[in-house]
Amino acid sequence: MAMASIESVTLDVADPTAANRFYTAAFGLDTQIRLRASQAPTTGFRGFTLALTVSQPATVNSLIDAALDAGATPLKPAAKSLWGYGGVVQAPDGTIWKVATSAKKDTGPATRQIDEIVLLLGVADVAASKRFYVDQGLAVAKSFGRMYVEFAAGSSPVKLAVYRRRALAKDAGVSPDGTGSHRLMIGGDAGPFTDPDGFAWEAASPAPTP
Repeated sequence: MAMASIESVTLDVADPTAANRFYTAAFGLDTQIRLRASQAPTTGFRGFTLALTVSQPATVNSLIDAALDAGATPLKPAAKSLWGYGGVVQAPDGTIWKVATSAKKDTGPATRQIDEIVLLLGVADVAASKRFYVDQGLAVAKSFGRMYVEFAAGSSPVKLAVYRRRALAKDAGVSPDGTGSHRLMIGGDAGPFTDPDGFAWEAASPAPTP
């Protein structure tokens, strides 16, 4: 059996047509992120962020500028940090997106090329979440004690990581407080299940034909 991985990420949004227009204009995402109409009550931090990893600072700026032009709200302006360069925006539907690179210098003109999409779940207990996901068949790629765990993505377009909820909110530039729906459905061959922090997975693979 192949190792478990994420096949799709579905965001619950009030207006899928508007959200699709935003994601196409901002990041050029049209197949990687699915959208579903929902009015599920949610307030404050939804407990997750999505990160786009790119090759250089100019590309970070290009994607963040496109997102702001398309109607995103800035949460953290793009800036240099110890690990590279990045910024955080909030989409009109409320989802928080980080755009970042580990490169400190540009090596060419800006592009809109996204190298990796990472779904970061904010969890109460990183060690417990790590055990839970390993039991579901996900393989650990990187682990930093009780702080952060990244799982192997296999051939998936989206990589999963878990991070302490308060640390993830701080990284995004928002308060960790939030209640209600996560407004997120994760699709993968390991589903359906709900993790210890209430994040729901559905079975995303097509049913086998008899």
